[in-house]
Amino acid sequence: MATSAERVAAALQALGHEPDIRVFGESTRTSADAAAAIGCDVAQIAKSLVFRARGSGRPVLVIASGVNRVDEAAVAAALADRLGGARIERADAGFVRDATGFAIGGVAPVGHATPPHVVIDRDLLALPAIWAAAGTPNSVFALTPDQLVALTGGVVADIAQRRA
Repeated sequence: MATSAERVAAALQALGHEPDIRVFGESTRTSADAAAAIGCDVAQIAKSLVFRARGSGRPVLVIASGVNRVDEAAVAAALADRLGGARIERADAGFVRDATGFAIGGVAPVGHATPPHVVIDRDLLALPAIWAAAGTPNSVFALTPDQLVALTGGVVADIAQRRA
C-alpha cells in the first residue's frame, strides 16, 4: 500500500473506523472509473473536490455524489459563518497536493496535511453505502454517509447544481 493510503488507514483507525481499503490495478480517479472498478452506482462515489477560501487560503473540501456537479455559491453559503463570507475558488493541482498531501484523483476525506473546512453533499445521505478515495488514484474504502459526517465533522448542505 502506498504511503498516502497508509496515512488514510491510520487516520481512519485513529477516528475509530476500521479501514477496508481496496486497491485496484486500474484507476479509480474519476467517479465513473471508481464505480466501474467497484461495481456500484456512480451516485455512490463520494468524490472529493478541493477549493481555496479567498483571503485565508484555507482548503475547502467538498465531498459530493459522483453524479452531481457542485454549485460553488452553495458551498460558500454553507460555510458562510466559518469563512466570514469569503468566496471560494477552485484549487490547482499544486495547492491540492500541498494542502491535502494527496494527488488529485486520490483525495481522501481524512488525513489531510492542513485540516480543511468540509462540506458534504446532502444527496449522499440518501444512500446506504458510499465509497471514498483512500489517498491514491486507485484506492477506495467503503463507509456510510453517517460515518462520513462523523469522521469529517463536515457541514451537510444542498450543494448540487439543479437544472431549471
